[in-house]
Amino acid sequence: MAATALQEHEVAHHFDDLEQEFDSHKLGMWLFVASEIMMFGALIVGGLFLLYLHPDAFAQGRPRLDWRLGALNTFFLLTGGFTMARAAAFAQKSDQRKIQQNLVLSLLFGFGFLVVKTIEYKAKFHHGLLPGPAFHGEGFTSLHAHVFFGYYFVSTGLHALHVLIGMGLMVWCLILSRKVKFTRSYYTPIELAGIYWALVDLVWLFLFPLLYLVG
Repeated sequence: MAATALQEHEVAHHFDDLEQEFDSHKLGMWLFVASEIMMFGALIVGGLFLLYLHPDAFAQGRPRLDWRLGALNTFFLLTGGFTMARAAAFAQKSDQRKIQQNLVLSLLFGFGFLVVKTIEYKAKFHHGLLPGPAFHGEGFTSLHAHVFFGYYFVSTGLHALHVLIGMGLMVWCLILSRKVKFTRSYYTPIELAGIYWALVDLVWLFLFPLLYLVG
């Protein structure tokens, strides 16, 4: 963003100038992303540790998950990431119509992910594959099968929460675009939302093989 173009955006009162405002927003997002990476990194490492300690639990639990549904959700997230990137690109061109089209597509892909996840959760509840003490699934010889499903619900539930937050950011960007807020000189909100969604995609690319393919 050129300094001359930034003059079109009114600086917030607690910043010295426009450059400081934009740099602060971007720095804040990257710091947030770093904290999220540490959190999910610990979660994924914990999953690998559980796999090392209880390979039998993963071997017997994984077949109870449908890898085709996991692959479909991978498609939804990655395609939603692509349309989100396109929305950010069109924001730099001040093309509000294409921004909105791609944001709506991203929302639909996010919604599709949550629908599939709801279907999966419903099946697990029906078969008693619940986390913690509520586990009463049948047909397992491993004494630690509940560990696998406990990890499954914690990791995918936390990830689904982040998908919801990402969709909320998309709605916010959609509202801003309808008010013609994005121009060639100001598109930071949608750019930061795109970074957040890329994080959501990245986390799923680790969870999908760990839960659906390994074991």
